[in-house]
Amino acid sequence: MIKVLVADDHEMVRIGVSAYLSAQPDIEVIAEADDGDQAVEQALQLKPDIILMDLVMKRMDGIEATKQIMEVNPQAKIIIVTSFLDDEKVYPALEAGATSYILKTSKADEIAKAIRATHQGQTVLEPEVTGKIMNRMRQKKGNEPHTHLTEREQEILLLIAEGKNNQEIADQLFIALKTVKVHVSNILGKLGVNDRTQAAIYAFKHDLVE
Repeated sequence: MIKVLVADDHEMVRIGVSAYLSAQPDIEVIAEADDGDQAVEQALQLKPDIILMDLVMKRMDGIEATKQIMEVNPQAKIIIVTSFLDDEKVYPALEAGATSYILKTSKADEIAKAIRATHQGQTVLEPEVTGKIMNRMRQKKGNEPHTHLTEREQEILLLIAEGKNNQEIADQLFIALKTVKVHVSNILGKLGVNDRTQAAIYAFKHDLVE
């Protein structure tokens, strides 16, 4: 049996979800909480397999409750069940340690499926949440230091990673040695590294070269 704690300050929602889950052959609702404080207390005392956590609750919200539970029990599996999809709720909830994130508009059987999947170690996210995460990753990738290098600087960085010195780079690219030195200085500055070795390591770590 998958032991579940349901935390939601809306009584009708809490009762409805608990009733449906209790009718499942493999799920047992072992407790309910109507605020964040109670959710933390019961989660730490009863150690349920899954915690269904509402985000907006009195006294303590779901984000803070999730954070406090995870600090004491990093193995806890928390599914956020909410009506909110704005960035101010999604990212803090996931960063606090929530495993999955679904909406209250989900069908009852989808919530049950999310519980089973999360219990098995999977992450279940609303498509909109997945889209938000992908967009943030793309934005973060676009802000990485090497994306600010010019084409010539990128070319020289790859040659540095290959172990070529300034004179060899100048000969291969048919440019002046002084020009290479200027480019190398710019590369080090943009990457925030101190020397050519660190620049080469940066290139390998970011898969810029094989």
